[in-house]
Amino acid sequence: MAEAIQQLSEAERADALDGLPDWDYDDGRDAITRTIVFTDFAEAFGFMTQVALLAERADHHPEWSNVWNRVEILLTTHDAGGLSARDIDLATAIDGILGG
Repeated sequence: MAEAIQQLSEAERADALDGLPDWDYDDGRDAITRTIVFTDFAEAFGFMTQVALLAERADHHPEWSNVWNRVEILLTTHDAGGLSARDIDLATAIDGILGG
């Protein structure tokens, strides 16, 4: 049986968010969010394709939307009831794609 995914403690959450300056904390959902604006739809969609491949390998999928050149991402772990290390790992990987 797989080990349950643990929600981050308040201290772990604060430490993790210090390392993700481009992400905002959504207290209502215990989630992190980020909006990225690209030059056009093709660039935004290309970015989403890269993230989709990472997310599939990690078996951890973002809540996101795309309108033309803008991608909005929300990361939370439903199985943990809020923010987990899986969200921090995926946010870090997303920042890596963006060169940040």
